[in-house]
Amino acid sequence: MRTVILAGGFGTRLSEKTQDIPKPMVEVGGRPLLWHIMQMYARHGFKEFVLALGYKQWVVKQYFLQANLMNRDVSVDLSTGAVQGHRNEAQDWLVHMFDTGLETMTGGRIGRLREWLGDDTFMLTYGDGLSDIDIRAVIELHKREGRLATITAVRPPARFGGIVFDGEQVVDFTEKPQIGEGWINGGFMVLEPGVLDYIDGDESVLEKSVLERLAADGELSAYQHDGYWQCCDTLRDLTTLQAIWDRGDPPWMAAPAAPELPVLRRAAAGA
Repeated sequence: MRTVILAGGFGTRLSEKTQDIPKPMVEVGGRPLLWHIMQMYARHGFKEFVLALGYKQWVVKQYFLQANLMNRDVSVDLSTGAVQGHRNEAQDWLVHMFDTGLETMTGGRIGRLREWLGDDTFMLTYGDGLSDIDIRAVIELHKREGRLATITAVRPPARFGGIVFDGEQVVDFTEKPQIGEGWINGGFMVLEPGVLDYIDGDESVLEKSVLERLAADGELSAYQHDGYWQCCDTLRDLTTLQAIWDRGDPPWMAAPAAPELPVLRRAAAGA
């Protein structure tokens, strides 16, 4: 099953880092956010990716074109230009990269991939969110519910620490607990090809003209994830993610590897 990653926006709220690179290429622990997201899927057995690019799309292409070489020890024959690799630590991923336009909206980017996605179920996420989500569990819920689309609902991290009192005494203090108010769309979606029919063109916004209409038609399910989730929307978010990485136990890297799962197709009516 292919995973589509939306990686074409301007990243204006993280402008301190996105003047020269797209937001998914901002680094945490010396690796782009995009790499971290792809690692999450790969650890669950999903290693084929479709990147919907736009803003500074050549930066992403250059990174993956050089990835195999940069993860090897190499010998270069300067007289001929021949390169021989010796040690290979590159991921066994298949990465398709498409320029989906500079100004194209989120839904429109998916629409531009229509011919490539074909008639198969596919996964979709954003290029700036990290989580310890069980991706296989999202797929199983999607299969069980039988609707056109499944999103992952998450509780965003609170901005401030949580305090529990006993009179004037603080009996518990939690630094920025995952107790956000209400549920939001955290990405990590599973979609049937019929969702593409809800996309009207480049101006189509996934979160409005697509997901809202799917919900109104009774075709939207949600997997509720109570675990770790963090988007990288601001410089403070980036600092938070880097601090977690520096501790040596990033939760988004904790999921155990899993075997490949079969491609899911939506069951025919009455099946």
